Amino acid sequence: MKAVVLVAGKGTRMEPLTSDCPKVMLQVANKPVIEHILDAAIEAGIEGFVLITGYLEEQIKAYFGDGSKWGVSIDYVQQKEQLGTANAIGYAKGHVEGAFLVLNGDMLIGKQDLKTLVSRKEEAVICVKEVENPSDFGVLETENGKVVRIIEKPKNPPTNLANAGIYLFRESIFDFIDKTKPSIRNEFEITDSIQMLIDSGAPVGYNPLEDSWIDVGYPWDLLKANEHLLKDLKRSCEGTVEPNVTLKGEVVIGKGSLIRSGAYIEGPVVIGENCDIGPNCFIRPSTAIGNRVRIGNAVEVKNTIVMEGTHIGHLSYVGDSVIGRRCNFGAGTKIANLRHDGKNIKVMLKGRIIDSGRRKLGVIMGDDVHTGINTSINIGVTMAKGRITLPGEIVKH
Repeated sequence: MKAVVLVAGKGTRMEPLTSDCPKVMLQVANKPVIEHILDAAIEAGIEGFVLITGYLEEQIKAYFGDGSKWGVSIDYVQQKEQLGTANAIGYAKGHVEGAFLVLNGDMLIGKQDLKTLVSRKEEAVICVKEVENPSDFGVLETENGKVVRIIEKPKNPPTNLANAGIYLFRESIFDFIDKTKPSIRNEFEITDSIQMLIDSGAPVGYNPLEDSWIDVGYPWDLLKANEHLLKDLKRSCEGTVEPNVTLKGEVVIGKGSLIRSGAYIEGPVVIGENCDIGPNCFIRPSTAIGNRVRIGNAVEVKNTIVMEGTHIGHLSYVGDSVIGRRCNFGAGTKIANLRHDGKNIKVMLKGRIIDSGRRKLGVIMGDDVHTGINTSINIGVTMAKGRITLPGEIVKH
């Protein structure tokens, strides 16, 4: 069986992290989001993938190639215009046979749920998650174990079964995709195609997700995904650890990395290859440090993703943040991550103020940002790719 993975979107809600990187290639636990999804699918028995690509597809192709490194085959099909989910899935026609999965490149799903899904025999199966706020989702109305209707964001939901956006289809779905008309948003929605399949009398089932399901829709969702994935970390060390270093719990250290004397690292923490850590720094749980990262003297990093090539200078603090590639922190850069009143932190994205749902959130920093010494960055700030601060600057917005 093959899996069709939708990876064409830019992920505008993920800016500034996606200014120069496809959303699905953003790293959590030191791997691209999509690689975690492919790993779970491979463990569930998937032997081939069809990636529906678009924005900066060359980065995805360069990383995964033909799939031989993972022992699978990977085909690439470019979605010329992003006209909705049905349009995207339609590009897989001719590249799959019989039953196939449809996965989103930004939704983490457990391997056990995928194993259950691939064993189903209906004409189509929709993965669902029980939610407390079904009015915010597409909701399934069911009868005798089958789906009878899909309702988008209903005022009076018939169930709390939210459509998780993960499917099992057979080739018959392409006939209904061809008949699908544009929605109010002027997009071709796969839920409309499935509704036509249901109305034709075909059996369409649903599959409740038992494992975790994480939709990486906003930058802070990367922190949630990172924390979840690091829970299964098993300690290993392929680098060099100097005397008087404390490694507590599950800590992974990559090839060529040097942990200098006095460093205190409390897992789960993953450190990539060719990093220079310390001396006398404190790295706290749920932190992922990419390749070629420098963490200086008297630096504290907590619950943070630090992407490759970044340098965090001495006397700095970074908490609950996502730091892009090749950033450079001047000495004494401090990031705030907690409101005085303890309320959720709100973030300005695309001109809208959005509640992150998090009590602790620092900075969302794009690639190639440089901060001057003694820079202070307020809670929930986003910093665009290439921005520079002056010494002593306070970044409030």
